[in-house]
Amino acid sequence: MPEQFDSLLFQKDGYECYIHSACRPGYSGVAILCKQTPNNVEYGCGIDEIDYEGRVIRVDYEGYSVMSVYFPSGSSGDLRQSFKIRFLRLFETYILKLRRKIPNLIICGDFNICHKSIDIHNPIRNKNTSGFLPEEREWMSSFIAEGFIDSFRISNQEPHQYTWWSYRANARAKNLGWRIDYIMISNPLIPTFNKSVILSEAKHSDHCPVLLELAI
Repeated sequence: MPEQFDSLLFQKDGYECYIHSACRPGYSGVAILCKQTPNNVEYGCGIDEIDYEGRVIRVDYEGYSVMSVYFPSGSSGDLRQSFKIRFLRLFETYILKLRRKIPNLIICGDFNICHKSIDIHNPIRNKNTSGFLPEEREWMSSFIAEGFIDSFRISNQEPHQYTWWSYRANARAKNLGWRIDYIMISNPLIPTFNKSVILSEAKHSDHCPVLLELAI
C-alpha cells in the first residue's frame, strides 16, 4: 500500500514516486521512481483481474514510455500457475495493442520466468518447476519475436548471471540463482542502447537491481 512506502526518503533525493498497489493489502504492487516529471501516469492496464493485484504501472514521456510490471508466480500451486499463464496471454495482447500507440516501450520488472538454460543454475533439475516450464519459456520467445529484446543479453551472453536467489541453502553465496528480472525494450530503441548490468552486489532482498542505460 502507498502508506507502507516511505516516499519521503526518496523525495529528499529528488525522486517523484508513483505507486500502484493490489486491492488485497500487503499482497503485491509496483512502483516507479523518477526525477523527470512524466507527461502521464497510467495506473494499471485496464484488465480487472490484473489491476486487482496491482501488477502494472506506466509513465509516459515524449517519445517513449517506461513500465514496471510484476508477473505472477505459479509456485504456490495449480490455481496460481493457471492464472500466471492467463496473465501472460492477456499481458501480451495488451502490450501489442499499446505499442501501436507508443512504439518505444521499456518494460521493467520481475517476469518470474527464466527464459533459457543459461538463465538458471540447474536447468535439468528445474525443468518441471514453475518459472522454467516449457510453456513459460515459449511465451518469452514469442514475446521477443513480436518485436522486443532482452536488453541485458544485447551485450552479455555469459552464464551464471542471476537476479534472484533463494534464501535457503546459502544460495546467494554459492550463486545458485535464477535470472527472472528483465528490462525488455521494443526494437526501435535498440540503437539507443548503451549498457545493461546486473547489480548483484546490491543485497537488499532476495532480488538484485538491473541497470539499463539508453541514449534517448
